[in-house]
Amino acid sequence: MTLGALSMIAIGASAGGPTAIAKLLAGLPPDLPAAVVIIQHLDASFAVDLADWLANESSLPVRIAKEFDRPEPGLVLLAGTNDHLRVTAKQCLCYTPDPRELAYRPSVDVFFESVSAQWAGRAIGVLLTGMGRDGARGLQVLRDRGHHTIAQDEATSVIYGMPKAAVVLGAAAEILPLERIAPRLAELCGSKGAIRRNPVGR
Repeated sequence: MTLGALSMIAIGASAGGPTAIAKLLAGLPPDLPAAVVIIQHLDASFAVDLADWLANESSLPVRIAKEFDRPEPGLVLLAGTNDHLRVTAKQCLCYTPDPRELAYRPSVDVFFESVSAQWAGRAIGVLLTGMGRDGARGLQVLRDRGHHTIAQDEATSVIYGMPKAAVVLGAAAEILPLERIAPRLAELCGSKGAIRRNPVGR
């Protein structure tokens, strides 16, 4: 199954994430017909530098997500404040300090759950290397709503915390090594440059 024009790839990561994200973005084709939104646990003071570095590693444009931005096919948006990023009912992005009790900011769970609740198109949730459990519950919510979900495998994860938590929950439809995630995303999105591969399931 391929995804339609209003499709989103939602990516969450923590420890080891910047390098993993750079490798993933480097493998995505320039004709990718999907929006990409990234939630990386990172202090806001480093977000602009990360976005600039990722832009140099990717054939797709990368920039910090701004309030009221609308995800667009072929554009990579990176959460850029210490608040949580959400999708609104109007299909744009907003930042919010709530829930305030969450230790990880911005929270992958908050974003994934907002995608599940608000995004009008199809979505693919991707959970990469990271410490803790953030993103596992959100990935499960996405899968329960019929969206495709991918977790990075243990062998290629710097910290197999977040992906492992998702696997334990049964939230990941596929568990893939990092180098296979970008080709699989291109395939799912129907990119002309997609590399056809057999999925690796749980």
